Amino acid sequence: MKIILPLLGKTREQYLAAGIDDFAGRLRRFAQLELPLLKEKKNATKEDTARQQNEEGQLLLGSVPQSGGAARVVALAPAGQQLSSEELAELLSRWEDQGVREIAFLIGGPTGLALELILKTDYVLSLSRMTFTHEMARLLVLEQLYRAFSIKAGTGYHK
Repeated sequence: MKIILPLLGKTREQYLAAGIDDFAGRLRRFAQLELPLLKEKKNATKEDTARQQNEEGQLLLGSVPQSGGAARVVALAPAGQQLSSEELAELLSRWEDQGVREIAFLIGGPTGLALELILKTDYVLSLSRMTFTHEMARLLVLEQLYRAFSIKAGTGYHK
């Protein structure tokens, strides 16, 4: 299975970049992982937020291969489905059983994802009802994916 996690801009905080690198390396033991680096838009004024979200959404969608039924696109948004780590592992297994070969996880920039983009995705996932920076969300997604694949493989990481 291939996991695609497009990154809007570089991770600026060194401690987050180190964690992202660590969990990306761990996850690659279980799945192909692509972390395409996309150019993020400049911080928008309040009036330009919708435009920024739309432009970044187009960048994110453009970075995801269109593979029909063999791919899933997951938006990360606070209003999405909250899953336990075991439930995420079950979801990944179910998609794998259905022949899904690629899963893209889309994390918005500082202004989040546009509703129009969220509506185009196959699944909406929430990490929490709390708000995290988009850089923290990268680390959390990679750690949870590593945890889910570890659960599927029966390794001791989750215990």
